[in-house]
Amino acid sequence: MPDTENQAQVGGSTQPNDLEAFWLPFTPNRHFKRDPRIIARAKDMHFFKTDGTPVLDGTAGLWCSNAGHCREPIVKAIQDQAAELDFAPTFQFSHPKTFEVASRLAAMTPAGLDYAFFCNSGSEAADSALKMALAYHRLKGEASRTRLIGRSRGYHGTGFGGISVGGISPNRKFYGALLPGVDHLPDTYNRAEQAFSRGEPEWGAHLADDLEKIVALHDASTIAAVIVEPMAGSTGVLPPPQGYLKRLREICTRHGILLIFDEVITAFGRLGYATAAERFGVTPDLMTFAKGVTGGTVPMGGVMVSKEIYDCFQDETAPDHAIDLFHGYTYSGHPLAMAAALATLDLYRDEGLFEQALHNENPMADAAHALKDHATILDIRTIGLVAAFDMEPIDGLPGKRGYDAMCQAFHNENMMIRVTADTIAFSPPLMATQDHISEMFEKFRRVLDAVT
Repeated sequence: MPDTENQAQVGGSTQPNDLEAFWLPFTPNRHFKRDPRIIARAKDMHFFKTDGTPVLDGTAGLWCSNAGHCREPIVKAIQDQAAELDFAPTFQFSHPKTFEVASRLAAMTPAGLDYAFFCNSGSEAADSALKMALAYHRLKGEASRTRLIGRSRGYHGTGFGGISVGGISPNRKFYGALLPGVDHLPDTYNRAEQAFSRGEPEWGAHLADDLEKIVALHDASTIAAVIVEPMAGSTGVLPPPQGYLKRLREICTRHGILLIFDEVITAFGRLGYATAAERFGVTPDLMTFAKGVTGGTVPMGGVMVSKEIYDCFQDETAPDHAIDLFHGYTYSGHPLAMAAALATLDLYRDEGLFEQALHNENPMADAAHALKDHATILDIRTIGLVAAFDMEPIDGLPGKRGYDAMCQAFHNENMMIRVTADTIAFSPPLMATQDHISEMFEKFRRVLDAVT
């Protein structure tokens, strides 16, 4: 019960009375402030409402809380680090944990991705990788390679570079021209050919050949890099067709184009492996990461860089005081983020969470596809510890059924799900058991019944 006119006290957390001042991102703010969804705390597989009601986390927060919530080893590492070293610059200076994290990441990513650059988010990671690609070609004497190729329905954050190569129309159309010289591959989804797929769909590898058409149109000498998500997540979970990524790799190599994998969602166990590159057997030249690297506890992102690219920046004829990469962020390699990353990586290893996710891939797919018979469902896609459901839109109100399902799940089923238009995605923490998975989809069936 409210203890004052202005707030309700619940377990040390408060229910705010005035919601007006905060402009929420990617949210219909007017409706939210009439009917808010407030979270007060979290532990393991659950969030908790301000009245203490547990909310099953079907989304790992925002694709990021892969280790679960408020895990004690990570919490303690962050607390200890804050007391020991709260901040250290990484412009001209550094601290020990940056090197330790970089070495750990180089060891767990595919051979050849030997260097780590740190930033604070997936958006910053995407922009960093794109800038590295442009600079690399300039240093090689190929300054004409300025064109960047993204993909329709791709998501690479909200920086100017990432949103320019991204291909989700509402994220772009309000902002005008953005970066010049950008082109896009087609997305890899075709419901008529791929409906109700488990893992990589059999149809669609040939869509990588559209890169040859882009090369023919613009000439390879103008193209710096291609950036794709191995599994497109934010758009509604589009696993790559069988052989698609390998074909893309071959075409890029043939034309001297750098291949960037955006693994902000897919890295750190989401597909049952350390990276999607490992799962699909394809090594990019640059790989972005974020989210799961700290289990969502402290903002952190980065780029894994091939030795060839890194070495190109190391001019042995340059004087010792010359900077090799004119790029970075105040909080690159922040001590709290590094401490959180080390503790999170330890937890993944010690609890076998990547292996647990892989073990639960088929049970999750079975439970998800058991909803195929529901009248509102048009398609279901599953891969790793991810499932997505396309629902029949309401005539004249695209996105409303999906939004209503998300609200229904939170308010009436005490579960968090992710909505993109009329697509619902599940990506629970990797610590999820088969009981959690069964509970998620039992609740979701009731949600579907409620919004039919």
